[in-house]
Amino acid sequence: MAKKKGLPLGEFLKLFSSERQCREFLESMRWRTGFVCPKCGCQHSYRLSNGLRQCAQCRRQTSVTAGTVLHRSHVRLTTWFLAFYLVCCDKRGISAVQLAAQAGVTYKTAWYMLMRIRAAMGQRDAEHRLEGVIEFDDAYFGGPTTGKKRGRSTEKAKVFVALSLDAHGNPRYLKMRVTQNIKQASVKKFAQSAFTEDSVVRSDGYRSYIPALKDYIHEHKPYDPASGLLHWLHIVVSNAKAFILGTYHGLPKARLQPYLDEFCFRFSRRAFAGALLERLAMAVCASSLAYSKG
Repeated sequence: MAKKKGLPLGEFLKLFSSERQCREFLESMRWRTGFVCPKCGCQHSYRLSNGLRQCAQCRRQTSVTAGTVLHRSHVRLTTWFLAFYLVCCDKRGISAVQLAAQAGVTYKTAWYMLMRIRAAMGQRDAEHRLEGVIEFDDAYFGGPTTGKKRGRSTEKAKVFVALSLDAHGNPRYLKMRVTQNIKQASVKKFAQSAFTEDSVVRSDGYRSYIPALKDYIHEHKPYDPASGLLHWLHIVVSNAKAFILGTYHGLPKARLQPYLDEFCFRFSRRAFAGALLERLAMAVCASSLAYSKG
């Protein structure tokens, strides 16, 4: 099967070189069946010279970015779309330093933009639950501290990781969530938010997993590296750690989740290639301003 290519830069520039083009694209994502006034529900409107939509009935003016992570942003839409493109075109991601240099904005603005993009990614994936056969485990992110514990008693950031598999046993979709602990209640809460009820969950035999996952078809056994248990999940975790370390040079616990959201969003849509920017724009249009500043 031929490898799918991303959107060429020349094609991107043709599609999103003006504010009007970017706005109309967002409108096509957010109002797929036509504009509906959020105040009175009227479906008739007209566009003002400043790009806002004005309801023909109540005359309320609405921006296509209202209520989303782009709400009241002073950054031009063309700059936002350039950020979308740069985030999508490299699986290693882009740092705020790199974005600032390539988009011609300050580091503070670049950091702000990336955090809002990651918030949209995380919100989009939170709407969907994994199904079918799922590999599940916990992982630990961060550098070791001299003299401190390792393994499941470590002071590193604890992360639940769940990876669904297709009919051939290959990885499909990914979820990663930072957790304060890996006790039974935390495992159960994560599973309820991340798995469908008829899922088959594969894990090792850790003591908190067995009672927490009793409502699913739970296949568990003591972990043996030679058995191939959780094979794909461990590869994905290694890739996520390389992503965090290579692009962002490590992160404190408090800021880890948005970067994991970015990794999961890109991983779960790795087959979209050139359409990844469209998927990101769709996530932005469906997002809420209530995001974590990390």
